[in-house]
Amino acid sequence: MQTILGATGQIAVELARELNRNYTRDLRLVSRNPRKVNETDVLVSANLLDAKQTAEAVKGSEVVYFTAGLPPDTQLWESQFPTMLKNSLDAARAARAKFVYFDNTYMYPQDDRLLTEEAPFEPVGRKGKVRAAMASMVLKEMARGEIPVLIGRAPEFYGPGKTQSFTNALVIDKLKLGRKPKVPVRDDTRRTLIWTPDASRALAALGNAPDAYGQTWHLPCDDDRPTYKQFVAMATEVFGRPAGYGVISSMAMTVAGLFAKEVREIRELLPRYKQDNLFDSSKFKRRFPDFVVTTYREGLRLIRQEAKSA
Repeated sequence: MQTILGATGQIAVELARELNRNYTRDLRLVSRNPRKVNETDVLVSANLLDAKQTAEAVKGSEVVYFTAGLPPDTQLWESQFPTMLKNSLDAARAARAKFVYFDNTYMYPQDDRLLTEEAPFEPVGRKGKVRAAMASMVLKEMARGEIPVLIGRAPEFYGPGKTQSFTNALVIDKLKLGRKPKVPVRDDTRRTLIWTPDASRALAALGNAPDAYGQTWHLPCDDDRPTYKQFVAMATEVFGRPAGYGVISSMAMTVAGLFAKEVREIRELLPRYKQDNLFDSSKFKRRFPDFVVTTYREGLRLIRQEAKSA
């Protein structure tokens, strides 16, 4: 039995598909309101803030994937995320299950250095501090050595379905609606984005590779790392839209944050858009040389195809 905690997000849905397709049909999907992804999925309703419910949901599992998410609300992150993770780790330890933690890069330095798995934690803002504390919690569990633990870390998403990111919201979703794309802060800095189905496929591969445990892994990305100017040019071509876009300045984001809570909640991420974002996933590619990474053009083509058939 392999169990996905926080089973309704885009990463979890793609993960369930990949596990069912290539590893096991014995899947348990856990969330407050779980929904089947595959016909054979077992659904368990549980609140990860409740230690007893979490332990019951995990019981009997061989591998546990933590893919839970929360809305971009700082107070919610601070009050709930660490508890959800602690309960999940405790439950996995009680079940003697392997633990796979899906992580992001909020705790990393927001500068132009090449980010490897050895990058230090230098969080900017309260959300970054929460993610740094959570990653540290998982690393301590890894060091404890009672159960096998690994971290799979991803940079900013782009992808199909309900993928949530700046790039999807400001570029891809605009193009779907026939509107002019927007770019946050600057259009000349290089970006590393991960195709969400690739992130899920990679997480499944790691979770089913015994030698992957006890380590942190950067999930695989296309190494082209285009600027937003290049990415938008590619996207408008694929979508058959007129070339052109607007740049939302840091000042405009700051002013908007005075009136909109949603904007205030993401302002701490803006420094990463002021310089190159270079995320290195060569370690994963060396371990899994047959893993085919989706190119940016192919990813955009697949999104366009999905939008046309919707």
